[in-house]
Amino acid sequence: MADRPLKLPLAWLQLKWDKLRLAAAVAGIVFAVTLMLMQMGFRDALFVAAVQFHERLTADLVIMSSKYEFLATTHPFTERYLYRLLALPQVQSVAPVYLGVARWRNPRNYREIPIFIFGLNPEDDYVDLPGIRSNLARLKLPDVVLFDVGSKPDYGPVEKEYRAGQRVTAEVGGRRVEVDGLFFLGLSYGADGNLFTSDLNFLRVMPYRQQGLIDLGLVRLKPGADVAQTVAAVRAQLPPEMQAMSRAQYHDYEVGYWHERTAVGFIFNLGVVVGFIVGAVIVYQILYTDVTDHLGEYATLKAMGYSDRYLYGVVVRQALVLSILGFIPGWLISTGMEILTRKVTLLPAYMTWERATTVLVLTVGMCVGSAMIAMRKLRAADPADVF
Repeated sequence: MADRPLKLPLAWLQLKWDKLRLAAAVAGIVFAVTLMLMQMGFRDALFVAAVQFHERLTADLVIMSSKYEFLATTHPFTERYLYRLLALPQVQSVAPVYLGVARWRNPRNYREIPIFIFGLNPEDDYVDLPGIRSNLARLKLPDVVLFDVGSKPDYGPVEKEYRAGQRVTAEVGGRRVEVDGLFFLGLSYGADGNLFTSDLNFLRVMPYRQQGLIDLGLVRLKPGADVAQTVAAVRAQLPPEMQAMSRAQYHDYEVGYWHERTAVGFIFNLGVVVGFIVGAVIVYQILYTDVTDHLGEYATLKAMGYSDRYLYGVVVRQALVLSILGFIPGWLISTGMEILTRKVTLLPAYMTWERATTVLVLTVGMCVGSAMIAMRKLRAADPADVF
């Protein structure tokens, strides 16, 4: 007897026959989907946070020490290497960047906490961050800084008081400074708060730093200059202890550091694997039990002429239904949790279609793979058992 479609949706009827079992299966898949989405979301949010400054640079090339690890762990070098590059015909201008961490004293509770400081010459417009360009002229005044509104609340009500028109002062590195502008960068691996100031003000609050020893060198090329060829030419001008990268390479270098040279990427990827395994085990147990409970019915269908291929299709359709029933609420829960994460931690956690699609494919593969393992039980469905 040739296979023919049944009038009733057999896969769905079998799933909903035991509503408690169906609820357990969906709950397990929801947990697995939520875990995978959240692990990927946290990983991506931390990687995005690590390169927010890099993405806002308007330079074409970045110069740094070969001992550079990531933005908060640099190795200063003399700015003479940077200014030498002005001799290259492709180079239009250069800008030194000072980076460092100082102690910020909360002006309300006087608690001291670390804060990350960017120091650039106000004449150098190399950072396209909201609030930076419009406030560069103010940084020419002594002891003036710009405060990152994406910093943690531990630094005090700086944004609230500044927007209210109050004069905001604080101690940074034991020196009193005035907040005369706001910008937005956000949290990163190396900093819970950020300040932006001039190179001279940077050296005032970081007196142990020697003028001329910089952390990054930014290079802007002339229109039409080939970036790849210029990178090669710049590297030829630098000593072995220095390195040069295009802006895109610098971005990838920073992400690669956290993904490959630290445990961050491994930990979050392991969370995704654990979620996948947990979901696969739950789906397998549910489908295996379902096939076992309905073994007599499957034997009857065989006796009626339905092939093993059709019966396998029933189990696969059950797996597909479970994957959809589990993915949708898992996606909704994860989206809500990422909104909560942004409000609580200020990390740039956003649900993306790319991540959702990836987890959907993993969920379908998880369920179908478990179904294929559970199908082995169908071989025991002998039509002779019916009679």
